[in-house]
Amino acid sequence: MTATATRVLVLNSGSSSLKYQLLDMHDASRLAVGLVERIGEETSRLVHTPLATGGAKRETEGAMADHDAALKAVAAELAADGLGLDSPQLAAIGHRVVHGGLKFTAPTVIDDAVLTEIERLVPVAPLHNPANITGIRTARALRPDLPQVAVFDTAFHTTMPEYAARYAIDVATADAHRIRRYGFHGTSHAYVSRKTAALLGKGPSEVNVIVLHLGNGASASAVAGGRCVDTSMGLTPLEGLVMGTRSGDIDPAVTFHLKRVAGMSEDEVDELLNKKSGLIGLCGDNDMREIRRRIDEGDAQAKLAFDIYIHRLKKYLGAYTAVLGRVDAVAFTAGVGENAAPVREAAIAGLADMGMAVDADRNAVRSDEPRLISPEGSRVAVAVVPTDEELEIAQQTYALVSA
Repeated sequence: MTATATRVLVLNSGSSSLKYQLLDMHDASRLAVGLVERIGEETSRLVHTPLATGGAKRETEGAMADHDAALKAVAAELAADGLGLDSPQLAAIGHRVVHGGLKFTAPTVIDDAVLTEIERLVPVAPLHNPANITGIRTARALRPDLPQVAVFDTAFHTTMPEYAARYAIDVATADAHRIRRYGFHGTSHAYVSRKTAALLGKGPSEVNVIVLHLGNGASASAVAGGRCVDTSMGLTPLEGLVMGTRSGDIDPAVTFHLKRVAGMSEDEVDELLNKKSGLIGLCGDNDMREIRRRIDEGDAQAKLAFDIYIHRLKKYLGAYTAVLGRVDAVAFTAGVGENAAPVREAAIAGLADMGMAVDADRNAVRSDEPRLISPEGSRVAVAVVPTDEELEIAQQTYALVSA
């Protein structure tokens, strides 16, 4: 890597999509962002925004048979802006990888052995790791000479103690099939917990934070002195909070009951719990803005869905307060956490004896900056901290390759 190589391309490969951002780590600025959708379908769509040149957003449509074709199309868009993948200023490509198991506890330069290990984890992340692997292979083929770095969603949570990570099932069975709590959204929880400490004027090691990452997927974490000690998602991203389309915590016997009584197959139960449950299962909508609109119009089903969602949040706030012993801050982040003031207000309501409260005026303010929404002098700071997973991936990638 040359001294002038300060750019990192961040890739987030989904089963039929490819999100990307090109950042310059000299000042953490974004040079370009984009998304390829419907990869492998009859008509794919690429949306590219060249931020470095101040140019207008460009949209193109056309068949992209696979991720190789999609990444080549992205490379062509970047090259048109003078930001091509062949640039000597490109230091590395950082890949979001959802599941790293217990082996990968930090960002890792990808070689054949690392890729093989990521493939071994496919059975515990069948919806995510295969797409991540495809993106890695494609990028390595295009730039075999460039460091490729995997940044794992699970890595931040590997600091959990065994008593938090273990499920109470037969140890031999659990170990044989790698069944344990892994947790996800780790790059977001790491970034937000660190930013929350900075907002309080302290270092991460000085602060205990409960992070609530509330998007269509949602997770909570208890972070003690910069280290995760518990998190709500488990073996898969299904466990924990009520989400847009996922059930979150549920009696595992429900799955047996649905198979025996309803005659549902394993795939049907899987689809029910992952895609037809949560808010959309409760009221037919998974957009919190639409749910709040319906509540304002007197819709009882939407109100019930909202109340169930909030009840689960409160349970985790109470549980993680007990786990941490001392809570310095609660941080709301991601799409719902950053933008839905009614969710923040309802989640904290009634928790004054735990030192938590929300100031109505502060909570109503909309901003892209980290901010406190708790009253002055509150024992527990309540904050809104916009997440930036791409920046976190870029920072971890650049720190590794420039060390």
